Amino acid sequence: MEDSINVSWAEGMSFETNINGHKIILDADDSVGGTDKGPRPKPLMLVSLAGCTGMDVISILKKMNVKPDSFNVKVNASLTEEHPKYYKKMHIIYEFSGDNLPVKKIKKAVSLSEERYCGVSVVYKKAIQLSSEIKINNETI
Repeated sequence: MEDSINVSWAEGMSFETNINGHKIILDADDSVGGTDKGPRPKPLMLVSLAGCTGMDVISILKKMNVKPDSFNVKVNASLTEEHPKYYKKMHIIYEFSGDNLPVKKIKKAVSLSEERYCGVSVVYKKAIQLSSEIKINNETI
């Protein structure tokens, strides 16, 4: 299986692409010649990680007959100070809410995503320090 992407320069610092039939515009901040028509590329790395692991966790929990009232994935990241600036650390926070959520099953779903299923985290772990925590009803478990 192979994926391919094409990113075309539109104008200024703006680039356009099409992913799975969805148009995405990337742009830079005004301070570096952009016009803020879209997100910057690096934060999309955080979106990719959160989306990948989040989809895994929900899929696994569904198979375990666990349905949280809400589920949110946050990713906090630290950039290096020197150029080329890159993420050196990422911290994933899995936030669940609901009544009587089974802690063991939630921990297992997160673990399976992080260690077995999420291809984004597998690649990131090779270059970035990844850590995570789980919160249920605002309490870290």
